[in-house]
Amino acid sequence: MKHHYGKNVFLTGGSSGIGLATAKLLAENGFTVFAASRNPNAEVRKTPGGGEIRPVTLDVRDPVSVDAAVEYVLSQADIGVIIHSAGIGIACPAEESPSEPVERLMDTNFTGVLHLNSRLLPHLRSRGKGLCLMIGSVAGLFPIPFQSHYSASKAALDSYAAAMRMEMAGSGVRVSLVLPGDTNTGFTSARTYEVEECSVYYEKCVRAVRKMEKDEIGGRKPESVARIILKLCSKARPPLRTIVGFDYKFLAFLKRLLPYCLVEAILKSVYMGR
Repeated sequence: MKHHYGKNVFLTGGSSGIGLATAKLLAENGFTVFAASRNPNAEVRKTPGGGEIRPVTLDVRDPVSVDAAVEYVLSQADIGVIIHSAGIGIACPAEESPSEPVERLMDTNFTGVLHLNSRLLPHLRSRGKGLCLMIGSVAGLFPIPFQSHYSASKAALDSYAAAMRMEMAGSGVRVSLVLPGDTNTGFTSARTYEVEECSVYYEKCVRAVRKMEKDEIGGRKPESVARIILKLCSKARPPLRTIVGFDYKFLAFLKRLLPYCLVEAILKSVYMGR
C-alpha cells in the first residue's frame, strides 16, 4: 500500500457505517486512523496490518468540539488525510421544513465539514501535501422526492468541493468526493420522518422513503465504499468525483445525454409510482 499523503488520517463518522468500515480497512493497511464521533469506542484498536484506530470525541455540529478535537489530534500526529464521513438523513416534504431537524441535518452534512476544514486545511497546506476527501451522495446529482433537504446538503457539498479544489491548486492539497448510492448501513434506521400524519404529503412521503429504504437495505456493503477510499488515499491526483457502482456511473452518464424532463420522469416512477 502506497501512503502518498502519509499514514495519519482524521476521519469523522467513525463509529458506524461507511466511516467505521473505512477506518477498519485503512488500519488494516497500515494507517493510523483518528476515528471521530460523538460516542467513540473507548479503546485503541490495533490491527495485524500495523495500523490502528484511535478514538476521538467530536460533534461536527459544535465548533467548540471541533476546535478541541483538532487541537488534540494535531498534538498526536501529522495528519495528511481528512475524511468527512459523518452524515444523517431526514424524510420530509420540501414544502414543510421543520427548522430544528433541517438545521441539524445541514450542520452535520455540510456546515460541520466547513468547520473542520477551516481548522485542518491550514495544517495540510503547511506540510505541502494532503488529501481532503468528502463522502457525498448520488442524491446530490439526482435529487430524490421527499429527500429534498438531504439532496440539497449533498449538492452543496459537491459545489463546495469543486470550488475548493480550484482554490487549493498548487498547494499540494487534493480534494476529492466519493458518491455512494444505496448502501446497507445503520444510516437507514437512523433516518427520521419529519412529516405529520395530517400532512397532505404523508402517504406519498412514507411510500417513497420506504421504497428507498428497501433499496438501501438491499444495497452495497459499506466495505465497497471503503475500498474506493483506500485507493484514493494512494493516488497523487485523485479525481474530483468517484461514483460508487457501475449502475450509478451509467445513470450519471445518461443524465448528461437525456433531457431533464425524462430524468425527472424516471425518478418519479421509481420513488412515487404505485
